[in-house]
Amino acid sequence: MHRRHLLSLGVLACALGAAQAQTAAPAAAGAYPSKPIRLIVPFPPGGGTDILSRLVSAKLTEANKWTVVADNKPGAGGTIGITEAVKAAPTGYDIVMGQKDNLVIGPWLYKSLPWDPTKDLTAVAHVAWTPVVIATSATSRFKTLADVVAAAKDKPGTITYGSPGNGTSIHLAGHLFEQAAGIKLSHVPYKGSNPALMDALAGNVDLLVSSLPSAMGQIKSGKLRPLAVTSAKRSSSAPDVPTVAESGFKGFDVSTWYGLLAPAGTPAAVVQTLNTEVNKLLAQPDVQAAIQAQGAEAQAMTPAEFSTLLKTEYTQWKGIVEASGAKIE
Repeated sequence: MHRRHLLSLGVLACALGAAQAQTAAPAAAGAYPSKPIRLIVPFPPGGGTDILSRLVSAKLTEANKWTVVADNKPGAGGTIGITEAVKAAPTGYDIVMGQKDNLVIGPWLYKSLPWDPTKDLTAVAHVAWTPVVIATSATSRFKTLADVVAAAKDKPGTITYGSPGNGTSIHLAGHLFEQAAGIKLSHVPYKGSNPALMDALAGNVDLLVSSLPSAMGQIKSGKLRPLAVTSAKRSSSAPDVPTVAESGFKGFDVSTWYGLLAPAGTPAAVVQTLNTEVNKLLAQPDVQAAIQAQGAEAQAMTPAEFSTLLKTEYTQWKGIVEASGAKIE
């Protein structure tokens, strides 16, 4: 009897041990992250999106001992990288650095895009905002924005400006400036910020219209002369550069933003984990300084706040794109 009792206790202990192991296994398997996270960068190396993406991935890796790997997937105004993110499994291991260009403007330019950013993506964490800068080579004849306006009025259509691509928020900022100033410029689209920057430095285009992060290095080096920023207030990264509004065009305000998104259906707990960790980074003075050094302003949001920004601007920019006549088939 005693032996049978001991055997029964042994069987019970084994059963309890197995049950505990089964209970613990899903918890361990569910720990996030348990493998490398891929951060899709929808533009080529060297541009504003790439710079911020690599800063965030490096800081998340450093602060949390995670492995976050930036993966450039450029093309079609950033929509190729967004498409890849939309198609990824909603596990939190594939996220994307999106911005105004490919999320709220691209869908109105590329009529055949198979996704809606407000339905097929989940807003995770807003990272930064930045004005657009209108600049020229340091050897250019243009010293101020007024010089550009005067030359364009004298010879309409002869002043060229390079942008990262047709229909980007940066191109449209240039278009909106033309409207505000009552001038006609000649737009030269490039495949990304860096090629446009190189041609502006070489004098192959008269002006560069760019995100401030993409141009900041050459502005600091003195090779690029900033004429104005397009935001309502001056950038703290370039406090000596006047706004377009200050240059005689009241009410002019165009800026762009950057943020992390994940495929729709990504678990809320994963989204919250990512948001919390990114917002912790954005609160750190060294991270704020690094973002500011690139010409952007760190700005944290909750997932709900970022989602509201995305939805609001998605609706607003439909009319701007249609009025510009910009189209990409």
